[in-house]
Amino acid sequence: VQLQASGEGLVQAGGSLRLSCAASGIIYGINVMGWYRQAPGKQRELVALITSGGTTNYADSAKGRFTISRDNAKNTVYLQMNSLKPEDTAVYHCHIDIVTARYWGQGTQVTVSS
Repeated sequence: VQLQASGEGLVQAGGSLRLSCAASGIIYGINVMGWYRQAPGKQRELVALITSGGTTNYADSAKGRFTISRDNAKNTVYLQMNSLKPEDTAVYHCHIDIVTARYWGQGTQVTVSS
């Protein structure tokens, strides 16, 4: 199983970015898909996740600004980020959960300038 993330970028505060993460390999039964992020000097934190049934969960910092979605036919999860703030600057990591296994994509850098 491999996860390929894309959409990294540098934006000004108030701008938007859309991250994508596509899973490939022998994949079936993906349950949860999600995004975490890690800022310099900080621990990795949950941003958002979405279950196979479409139930979503967001960190308080992401509520109202970020939207997670998934395309099950493409084994892809998206993170639409609006009204970005400098404190959103971090390396964003996607993951998928298959039964009890969690697979991670490579990090993708998001930088928000003030």
